[in-house]
Amino acid sequence: MDIDKIISELSFKAVRSSGAGGQNVNKVSSKVVLSFDLNASQALSDEEKLLLQTNITARLTSENILILNCDEDRSQLKNKDIVTKRFLEIIKKGLFVPKVRKATKVPKSVIKKRIKDKKNVSEIKQSRRKPNLD
Repeated sequence: MDIDKIISELSFKAVRSSGAGGQNVNKVSSKVVLSFDLNASQALSDEEKLLLQTNITARLTSENILILNCDEDRSQLKNKDIVTKRFLEIIKKGLFVPKVRKATKVPKSVIKKRIKDKKNVSEIKQSRRKPNLD
């Protein structure tokens, strides 16, 4: 995964932000909308694309486009930085492959100890019973 190449494939669009902001909000487009076409990406290999499709399916549109937006700050530049960082985090988490768990055997000493403890508890409980006088 080449980060610089991926960032060059991103498309940004500035939109007027919603919510409170006074008179300035009607003039300035500070909200940033990032879109990334997963299928058209040249920076990712086919295996990486497939991995991302399975891991971040909920975030992708039906055309496999990832859309993120940010209107946290009043500055368009800061919003662009924030949304780019958020995008890179999503891609890194989507490409993460967890280690395969190796099944291990229970050691014989542990099995012996468990059986010994069970016999000990059984003997203690038997000693609590009333004697059988038959």
